[in-house]
Amino acid sequence: MLSEVIGGEESRGEDGAIVGISATQTARHYCQINVTVPVLKRFFYGEDTRPDFRLGREAIQVLLGALQTERQHGWGPTLETLVFLFWIATGSAYRVVARVFGMPITSIHRMVHRIAEEVVAVREKFIRLPQTEEELLAMGEGFARLAGHPAFIKAAGAMDGSHIRIKSPGGPDGQDYVNRKLFPSMVLQAVCDHQGRFIDTYMGFPGSVHDSRILRNSFIYLSGNYPPPGYFILGDGGYPCLSEPMALITPYKRPLTSMAEQRFNTHHSRGRSIVERAFGMMKTRFRCIFLEALEVHSEFVPKVVTACAVLHNICIGVGDEVVVEDVAMGDDPPPERECGAESRSGAPWRAALTNSITPLQVAPQDHDYFALPLLLLLLLLPLLLPLLLPLPLLLLQRLPLLLSPPPPPPLPPPSPGLGWWGESPRSLAVILMVSDQGSHPSGNTTAMCLLLASHPLCPDRRQDTCIPDNKKNN
Repeated sequence: MLSEVIGGEESRGEDGAIVGISATQTARHYCQINVTVPVLKRFFYGEDTRPDFRLGREAIQVLLGALQTERQHGWGPTLETLVFLFWIATGSAYRVVARVFGMPITSIHRMVHRIAEEVVAVREKFIRLPQTEEELLAMGEGFARLAGHPAFIKAAGAMDGSHIRIKSPGGPDGQDYVNRKLFPSMVLQAVCDHQGRFIDTYMGFPGSVHDSRILRNSFIYLSGNYPPPGYFILGDGGYPCLSEPMALITPYKRPLTSMAEQRFNTHHSRGRSIVERAFGMMKTRFRCIFLEALEVHSEFVPKVVTACAVLHNICIGVGDEVVVEDVAMGDDPPPERECGAESRSGAPWRAALTNSITPLQVAPQDHDYFALPLLLLLLLLPLLLPLLLPLPLLLLQRLPLLLSPPPPPPLPPPSPGLGWWGESPRSLAVILMVSDQGSHPSGNTTAMCLLLASHPLCPDRRQDTCIPDNKKNN
């Protein structure tokens, strides 16, 4: 990285280091960016920025437009933002980032922390609740499509919690961060809309704290301003079912008592799954941050995670989505639920929703088991037609054989030790043909006998039994 001081007088400290420059200089002229650095070349020469920054060019431009902070000195907002994005995209150590950009490690450390704080400062521009009735109606229609039933037209968000792996802080409070899966973490509570965009986040509680306790300490619960009257938020089984101070509808606990409860849980799960997908998209995009323990101080973890949520919303806004990986999906709900008394306050609302979900009279379109096979058959018919045309002709040719009586069964094999020819002297066939016009009473007798003396199919008879009496002496 090349840096140069442009004109003006320099003010130096007691140790001779440059601590300031004259007012005639501007911040944009303080440092000169070396665009030959491969990472910077991708951005400044119009190449694809996703391999190094995990964000598209349009999303980076939106972030740069939001971070319009005037600086009197430094490396410039563009370079510092790119350094922060590279660090959060790769999860590399500060030493590695410094080597990639050709900058001091101390400068990298300051840039990462400063840009993270600036991104958190502008979070309300990107992570915000719906402000108009039109936004609420659009969100409700989206959740009704996700759930597959119009009963969820008043859904105003989906809530869930996700455990973020961290490095164990140690000390007397270190054990508080170990969650039920036995690794240290912090919990991110988030509410998202029907598109997977976060509309509220709350971060910082240790991993051992129950979801319902985190909810009671969050701003969205304490304020009671969202959702508006008549709307509700979908939550998993780790939360209580509430109507006040906020409407939070959760699924029925098992064992279920009726098919109506089963239908409600099915539609509820379809609508609520969008928040798990939102967590999955964020963790997949910044998998180097979330799939391994964050190697930063525990006080800096909430800022990093909130900055990732802001970047996630920016990417959703510009249409830069990622394919969700299974390893990045949301966490399972806690096995037990706290605050049993509160969980009954939203039961009447949930019962009304359950009663409005009636069994479907026709099969849904996404479960039409005959449409897809029929479509495939129509598509393959041109290929199958040349193979099917010769079948009738072959059937006509084989029809006589099919209608003819079956052939007689084959003769059994000869007895052991006896052959047809030569194995026994008596097994030779004797053919006698006798023609006599007058001696036989019939007047014309032709006798032909095939005597197989020793064969089991032929009775044991003498060789001359078929010879007429007048021919025996001959």
